[in-house]
Amino acid sequence: MSFIKRNTVLSSRPGRAIPGAKQPDAENQPPPPGVRPSPLDGRPTTSTGTASLDQLLAGHSGLPLGTCLLVEEQGTTDFSGILLRYYAAEGLVQGHQVHLVGYPPQWRRNLPGLAEPDKKSKSEQPPPAQEEKMKIAWRYEALGNSAASGNTPRGDANQPTFCHSFDLAKRLEPAVCKGSLNPTPSTGPPLFDARPQPTSISPLKAIIRHLQTKLETSPSSDIHRVVIPSLLLPELYAPQCSLPSEVLQFLHALRALLRRYSTQLTAIITLQTSLYPRSSGLVRWMELLCDGVLELIPLPATPGAAPPSSSSEKTEQAQGLLKAHTLPIYHEKGGGGAETSSFRETLSFSLSATKGLNIKPYSLPPMEEEENKEKSPAGTIRDGIDF
Repeated sequence: MSFIKRNTVLSSRPGRAIPGAKQPDAENQPPPPGVRPSPLDGRPTTSTGTASLDQLLAGHSGLPLGTCLLVEEQGTTDFSGILLRYYAAEGLVQGHQVHLVGYPPQWRRNLPGLAEPDKKSKSEQPPPAQEEKMKIAWRYEALGNSAASGNTPRGDANQPTFCHSFDLAKRLEPAVCKGSLNPTPSTGPPLFDARPQPTSISPLKAIIRHLQTKLETSPSSDIHRVVIPSLLLPELYAPQCSLPSEVLQFLHALRALLRRYSTQLTAIITLQTSLYPRSSGLVRWMELLCDGVLELIPLPATPGAAPPSSSSEKTEQAQGLLKAHTLPIYHEKGGGGAETSSFRETLSFSLSATKGLNIKPYSLPPMEEEENKEKSPAGTIRDGIDF
């Protein structure tokens, strides 16, 4: 007769988990740099580099991983390109793998540098009263402060910065870049080469294969960002890339990669609607294959207006309108569309060298003629005679 406890495991196969033994919990592991859970459903999100754009994305306070954003722009301006530069610069500072499509590696020289922290403004601001802090929920207070200033929420000083502040007047230094910029295969034919090129594989399919290889060979903890500026621009893309059979297959394959690597990959695409209007069927299908669609409509410049000075920079005059056509959804049943949310109101954006692209509700400026009439003295005009 042997006296052995019933709860004791006699033997176990090598490599087999022992019942009742504690297994490492993946949920307790810290998220990768530059990634935090969404306040709505807990999905991992990353910053676009623009704090006001993070707050616009259906309340996720960032771009959810596994989604892509299409930014359309009218005219010859390049506000959408500035959004892409902030997006790429944020990824390089956070240590992400940034994949550049279409442009040569020299595009990195135009990325904005990190802005110096403004110590004077922080010291001049009085601390908020305790009663006012209790009126706002802790969740909304933390998200609002982090989005406005780009820093971590109050009480979480030990956490890394989620959204950095950049300065367009500076250039991103290699010393602060923890990630790497990976150029993809060229999308255009070689210059000064009249020989016929092989058509066995299109440039867009070569890009998908390149991204798939990078994702398969990289560790699962790496975060990847795909930057696609000026999609289908004739100067960068071969004529065959603009065919619907080519570009739609490219976006469909990119969407498949986003869903497969839903915790590692994000993408932002820009498109010039002056060349490819939204009324065309091709652009409509492209919008359906993207998770979020934003449209930038620059306002015409006022002729003879003086350049903005440092004293008038606080007004942040609107430089264009922004329309949110679709936003990344909460879950498979919807919930993030712009039709039933407050984002249907008219939005505007303004560009600042230190604050970047600031998105806010649009308000009409006061009429200059009415202001001049109010400022004129009452006794200068009498009975139609000028004194």
